Amino acid sequence: MLKKIIYLFFFLSVGTPLFASTEDGAKLIEYWYIVLPFVVLLLMIATGPLFYHHFWERHYPKVAIALGSVTVLFYLIVLHDTHSLVHTLAEYLSFIALLSSLFVASGGILIKVDRKATPALNVLILLFGSVISNVIGTTGASMLLIRPFIKINKDRIKPYHIVFFIFSVSNIGGALTPIGDPPLFLGFLRGVEFFWVVQHVWYIWAPTLLVVLGIFFVIDSLNKLGSNSENEYTGKIQFKGLKNIWFLVIIIISVFLDPGVVSWIPSLSPMPFGIREIIMFSVVYFSYKKADQEALRGNEFDFEPIREVAYLFAGLFATMIPALQLIAYEANIFGDELDAGLFFWATGSLSAFLDNAPTYLNFLSAEMGKFAMDVNDKSEVLLFEIEHPIYLQAISVAAVFFGAMSYIGNAPNFMVKSISERAGIQMPSFFGFMVKYSIPILLPIFILIWWIFFYGNG
Repeated sequence: MLKKIIYLFFFLSVGTPLFASTEDGAKLIEYWYIVLPFVVLLLMIATGPLFYHHFWERHYPKVAIALGSVTVLFYLIVLHDTHSLVHTLAEYLSFIALLSSLFVASGGILIKVDRKATPALNVLILLFGSVISNVIGTTGASMLLIRPFIKINKDRIKPYHIVFFIFSVSNIGGALTPIGDPPLFLGFLRGVEFFWVVQHVWYIWAPTLLVVLGIFFVIDSLNKLGSNSENEYTGKIQFKGLKNIWFLVIIIISVFLDPGVVSWIPSLSPMPFGIREIIMFSVVYFSYKKADQEALRGNEFDFEPIREVAYLFAGLFATMIPALQLIAYEANIFGDELDAGLFFWATGSLSAFLDNAPTYLNFLSAEMGKFAMDVNDKSEVLLFEIEHPIYLQAISVAAVFFGAMSYIGNAPNFMVKSISERAGIQMPSFFGFMVKYSIPILLPIFILIWWIFFYGNG
């Protein structure tokens, strides 16, 4: 069955001459070149900062919007498909509303830890961030802790510190609740019970996180930079701007203000946003206006990280449309032949480079179709989680964990990278991140997860 996954990757890379219908009724692309804008944007994200840094730094917004426009115009002029575009716009607005509100609200909270940086302290910070990412999301936890984490380690900071922060806080940590990561929230909207994830994933989450943090502890213990520092430390932990916690609470509550969750919440259709997005964008404005100025200065807060994410992911969301529709088609074609282990690899591999939320949803649809169930029927989703938990478990774990495999696997990765680079840390390139860190460290762990929990199941 591995060849089926390779087959799917082949079509994602070079296109397909097939016409097919997706759930939205849009035809899959007849011409191979419509996936080219996505491939080009992905390659430019990977190579731009490395080979043509000054051009990329100045013009990445234009590049992202231009390539996204190619796909948009193709859907408008050639396919006459506005439904897919409006649907993608709605997903993007929801995505950027959540990220920007968490970014700004947490940016107004300053945490000062006056303690000597040690491997043990760093592990505790990463563990704490991983746990709270299930409460305020991986984005919220990342933005709240990345700056204090950098400052604590200012005398000994190296790229691996940030890489393991991305592994744990920005990705793996948020696998226990629908608040933690967007694909799990999509599952919740479709009918997966809120506490189902923690009940069925914690015993995979805990050892995975401990292994990752254990590897970090060993590497960090070998880092002797700053070990001879004669600075005196008070041991105090100070907070500024704690009033912004109320804005974080508002964001968390607003996540559930969806007509699919609360029946009395009005839908603003045909507008591509809802009450939730209006509240989140309002939080962006008011949390910045009302923020403690000392906290903003202490965090060296500016809007460039979220600006970079907004532009690049606008391009990615647009250019991904045909790729995601192709996944939906191929997943349904081969769904009957895939077991839980192969769903794990298919979902994870694609979540490393595509938006993991629609990838999760497409494979959830394929899994349920394998058992003649409808992903749009909440009662059948509930029945599916009861009768076939191994399948739901496989895509839930894979969609979240594999987000750590690349910078574009999850939006907080890019934001953490941007903040770290602005702090003077020389972060690895796109390929360097994968070759030096995610492939040799995470991939063996994921193979072990597959072998222990999913191999031969289903």
